Amino acid sequence: MSDTVASTRARAVDREGSGRLPSIAASGWGRAAVETKMFFREKDAVIFTFSFPIILLVIFGSIFQGELEGHVTVSQLYTAGLIGAGVMSASFQNLGVGIAVDRDDGTLKRLAGTPMPRSAYFVGKILSVLILSVLEVAILLAVGVVMYDLNLPTAPGSWLTFAWVFVLGVTASSLLGIAVSSLPRSAKSATAVISMPFVVLQFISGVFIPFTALPEWLMRIASFFPLKWMCQGFRSVFLGEAGASLELAKSYELGRVALVLSAWMVGGLVLCLTTFRWKGRRDG
Repeated sequence: MSDTVASTRARAVDREGSGRLPSIAASGWGRAAVETKMFFREKDAVIFTFSFPIILLVIFGSIFQGELEGHVTVSQLYTAGLIGAGVMSASFQNLGVGIAVDRDDGTLKRLAGTPMPRSAYFVGKILSVLILSVLEVAILLAVGVVMYDLNLPTAPGSWLTFAWVFVLGVTASSLLGIAVSSLPRSAKSATAVISMPFVVLQFISGVFIPFTALPEWLMRIASFFPLKWMCQGFRSVFLGEAGASLELAKSYELGRVALVLSAWMVGGLVLCLTTFRWKGRRDG
């Protein structure tokens, strides 16, 4: 991490550690502002986070063309899937790596010694992730509409579905990102350790390959994880009834989508409470 970002982080911690005991809400919003500003100062992270899904969409949309059942184009299918992957990338991957870096450089240890409520750190992280996820989805939707004739829904119910799939997906992925941040032994290994399962999940969750084209045993594995259900929920919004025939059950199973994502929220919270570390391994 650059000296500029490190000094900014230190000043932010000092400000949070002075004065009266702040509330969780105020501290959370303050941390969200700090985290978001620091993210946008890391130009390489900004470019990778927002451009990588777009590059994948353009590549796959250019290579694989034509129509599927229900007059749904392959490009439209990829757009809906990459929206789910983009949300999980901004939450699970970025959050997991970012917290591992905070732990390794001593930021977590220092924050734990300030009057700021510890829960405010997580509130700030998740709020920052929420902002990044909204931007990620907006960019992908713009590309899908302009380049691949993706039809935005007009029914309020469809946008309501989008909202709850988005919120449940971001929350579940963020909690899992916080939990897995304890796995890397150092900041240097964080990207590799956390990115590997995410990349695998993209290939078996209907992001790059139609879910029904996978072997049955892979479909069973993917159905256990949240990304498959996030993508399925987003397909219900942007592909509509025409795309339902592409699903394994010939329907979007939105009730099951909500159930699985909610279960992962609970499971992620339990993992966070039982595995999260404020100190690095070398700190004892």
